[in-house]
Amino acid sequence: MKLFRSAALAALLTTALPFAIPAQQHGVNASAIDKAVKPGDDFYKYANGTYLTKLSIPADRSSVSTFSVLDDRAQKLVAAIVTNPELQHAPAGSDGRKIADLYRSYMDEAAIEAHGRTALDAQLKPLLAIKDRHELAVQLGRSLRNDVDALNNTNYHTANLFGLWVAPSFNDPDHYAPYLLQGGLGLSSRDYYLSDAPRMKQVRDAYGKHLAAVFHLLGYENADERATAVLALETAIAQKQVSLADSENIEHANNPWTPEDFEKKAPGLDWKTYFAAAGLEHQKTFIVWQPSAFTAESDLVKSQPIAVWKDFLIAHMVTAYGSYVSKAFADERFEFVKAVTGTMAQRPRQQRAVMLVDDRLGDAVGKIYAAKYFTAEDKARVQTMVTNLMTAFRTRLETLTWMAPATRKEAIVKLDALQVSIGYTEKWRSYAALEIKPDDLFGNVWRASRFEYEYALSQIGKPTDRKEWTMTPQTVNAVNLPLDNALNFPAAILQPPFFDPARTDAANYGAIGAVIGHEISHTFDSEGAAFDSQGRVRNWWTEADLKHFNDSTAALAKQYDSYAPFPDLHVNGKQTLGENIADVAGLQAAYDAYRESLKGKSAPVVDGLTGDQQFFIAFAQNYAGLERENVLRAQVLGDPHSPGMYRAATVRNLDAWYDAFGVKTGDALYLKPEDRIHIW
Repeated sequence: MKLFRSAALAALLTTALPFAIPAQQHGVNASAIDKAVKPGDDFYKYANGTYLTKLSIPADRSSVSTFSVLDDRAQKLVAAIVTNPELQHAPAGSDGRKIADLYRSYMDEAAIEAHGRTALDAQLKPLLAIKDRHELAVQLGRSLRNDVDALNNTNYHTANLFGLWVAPSFNDPDHYAPYLLQGGLGLSSRDYYLSDAPRMKQVRDAYGKHLAAVFHLLGYENADERATAVLALETAIAQKQVSLADSENIEHANNPWTPEDFEKKAPGLDWKTYFAAAGLEHQKTFIVWQPSAFTAESDLVKSQPIAVWKDFLIAHMVTAYGSYVSKAFADERFEFVKAVTGTMAQRPRQQRAVMLVDDRLGDAVGKIYAAKYFTAEDKARVQTMVTNLMTAFRTRLETLTWMAPATRKEAIVKLDALQVSIGYTEKWRSYAALEIKPDDLFGNVWRASRFEYEYALSQIGKPTDRKEWTMTPQTVNAVNLPLDNALNFPAAILQPPFFDPARTDAANYGAIGAVIGHEISHTFDSEGAAFDSQGRVRNWWTEADLKHFNDSTAALAKQYDSYAPFPDLHVNGKQTLGENIADVAGLQAAYDAYRESLKGKSAPVVDGLTGDQQFFIAFAQNYAGLERENVLRAQVLGDPHSPGMYRAATVRNLDAWYDAFGVKTGDALYLKPEDRIHIW
């Protein structure tokens, strides 16, 4: 469970600013505040309004935000690593040489065009040769990748028919198990296929045109008709898929299936052939996340024409890898992205090259990044804040009036067992088995994808390594790992404006403290509460306590249901529940830790703002930003996080915020005390 954005959406929409928020030497960014706005009416605009009026989205970006300030800073440091000319002379086969060679292969446009479609056509050849359901099962199995992550990185989307996630088992968290999730959609949410809203139809039509353009570029006959058929197939898949909100229900996700169960419960697909082609023929048990989707999608494999399935596989292959074949395919891919996101220009090729290297050789880059840019002093400062937040959360657990002693004991045991890692992993991935060539971009990307998949397969059944990270240190994010009962805080997020030793404690606790509290709180959110201290799925609640928790979270979901960024689109409180719980509980824990850090002393007043005011403003400034309309719509539809302006409104559930800003009845954000959600 991440601090922001789903992985699938982030891959498409990751942004960076060509400028930074003004330096914040002592308190919050006071110049961002719009004093014409009452804090109690719109706290987000109060804290950020002046800054937002000066903000614009560059042509090659889909959004700008506080997060993208940090991402831009991290990417500049990554670029300095990747483009270091010394790496070109590193020993052959070393990580440094692979970084240099992968970057070079992306930048060598002449070599890319010279290779042409040869490598792509070699991968398309077996797809074109499919003649029966057996061969279809082979190619569907070959397409399986470890490209989903249901709990850590909250990514439920894959364009492949199904997605693999290898993680500690629900039923034996000391060993890795294979999880299988639904897939099959080229667009990021099933709602794009099922909704008749004008904006949804616009995206759907753009996707249909993109599919047709792909078939035209391939030189296939009847390109438009084939695109229409593939879109119809994906629409049928969308109708069978489980919603994102329901996918986040852990109670429905733990479904161990044997290969025989697949044959009985989802008989439309030749599973023996599928698993053999996927390299999983010896696996005895899988955990199926959305069983009904597997049954229904397998039926479609049997009932829909083989020719359409062939085109489905071809279109998805080209969408995934075509950009690495020629400028024509890359340009078409961007035309589609432009239509969907509103982004008007591509980023400079050098930036895209750096992003590719960072994505495919993340730990190789991260090892250098951590050594150069994250100090022991940085780690110690953040560790102190983490310790204080953990203490504050423990105090809250000890003093909750609604929790029975048995439940309280289990909760405290879980909190005390929580493993926290700061900055970077202690165990770096080896890329020794990955071949990277300086003049073979398509091959490099293809082999990197296979390398990651084969690594995932190799982990199945092995003892869980609780020191392994799912993020690199240069990633601007943070994560709670419920199956490991662990937290990771990458180095890149531990920098201004989130964390700055020169700022007041009030500002730091409101910014990075709320981030830390958010991740701790995921341990006890609507998903995390289903796991015990060892990462097992186990109900450790009394019946009465679980009812109280569910009633409180239902009230929070209803609160977020009321938020509507557009007249025709509301936030889904159920879909965003886990993140909203973490925001509310994390902010409260951060506030408690901040107040405790004062040791009874008065907080310094800075820029005319009290300590409490700085705390809450710093929190709201975490979420300052602008998004293009289509991007914001995509977030509401397919992201478990609420939009930033509503995350800033978390403050309305904390009594201290009302006191800090004199919020009263009649103010737009005012909630009666009994309507303020206090879960932890």
